[in-house]
Amino acid sequence: QVQLVESGGGSVQAGGSLRLSCAASGYTYGPHSMAWFRQAPGNEREGVAVIDRHGSGGYADSVKGRFTISKDSTYAKLTLYLQMDSLKPEDTGMYYCAADWTHLGLSPDQYAYWGQGTHVTVSS
Repeated sequence: QVQLVESGGGSVQAGGSLRLSCAASGYTYGPHSMAWFRQAPGNEREGVAVIDRHGSGGYADSVKGRFTISKDSTYAKLTLYLQMDSLKPEDTGMYYCAADWTHLGLSPDQYAYWGQGTHVTVSS
């Protein structure tokens, strides 16, 4: 059973940085894509960044130039990262890691496996 466990959330002032991590386990071979999503209270879950099996990344317009997605794949271990710089109060929310073995994109419907989330608070 695939498991995704996020870490690295916390509170930071505007302009600061955080690095989120997502440890993946329980898979036989690497996923087709992994992504970070976020959800603020009262809002729908939105895609933030995606990375394919070859390491190519894509970003939502709201985070381009500020966030960087990456992954580290070693034998039987896969970790997804999200480096978040120049954080803004509107970046506040619960951040989720997701993985899929078929699809690629920034829509939540494209992902079958999800972590429990890690919370990010950015104060002004």
